Amino acid sequence: MKCIVYQLGLIEYQAATFLQRKLHRERMDGKMSDMLLLLEHPPTITVGKSGDLDHVLVPQEELSKEHISLFFTDRGGDVTYHGPGQLVGYPILNLKERNRDIHQYVRDLEEVILRTLNSFCIPANRKNDHAGIWVNEEQIASIGLSIRKWITMHGFALNVKPKLGHFLNINPCGILGQKATSIVEILAKNISMETVTKKLINFFSEVFDVQVELVGERREWAGPYETTIGDFYGNVWRKIGQ
Repeated sequence: MKCIVYQLGLIEYQAATFLQRKLHRERMDGKMSDMLLLLEHPPTITVGKSGDLDHVLVPQEELSKEHISLFFTDRGGDVTYHGPGQLVGYPILNLKERNRDIHQYVRDLEEVILRTLNSFCIPANRKNDHAGIWVNEEQIASIGLSIRKWITMHGFALNVKPKLGHFLNINPCGILGQKATSIVEILAKNISMETVTKKLINFFSEVFDVQVELVGERREWAGPYETTIGDFYGNVWRKIGQ
């Protein structure tokens, strides 16, 4: 099977959600093959369908001062932080072609992240009661999904070199006192996002048994996000070829 990997750079959360919904419809109608969107978000806190706003630990006014957006989203799970330096993956896959097994899908996403971390000699583990990946009880990756008519949306977030202080504004995944870590924090040296992205794409191809086709290159985050949704769509459609 083929999977097109779109490397979209820094994308505002709401714009990325709109894009996922459009591509979800395209995949459901059989107009496109499986896809994986790889990107980063500006500083953003999201609250999932089962989330509790009490797990956001500071007032929205304080978040605004730190230029952190807050969104309620249609994915599963609780509260999550996204920001520059975090590799976000949104697979849009047809699980009808994968035995309609949501549990295995989650395990496969975790396996991709575990193999990526292992390639940097970082020992990591799953937890039975929460989707995601941990290193010494500190969370390094989160998973939150939306699946409609067996087509997936949303996905995973792997901490490469985000600003870890921003995680102190929430209880990650609704877990009281949960601490976050990152690849750069653990290794105590700089690792480029490009290096991590290449490894993750290779392991995604292995775990999901797909032939990947790469489209686009990520862009470095240069400051506050100012691109309009219209500009965003123009850039993305040029990459996708619509």
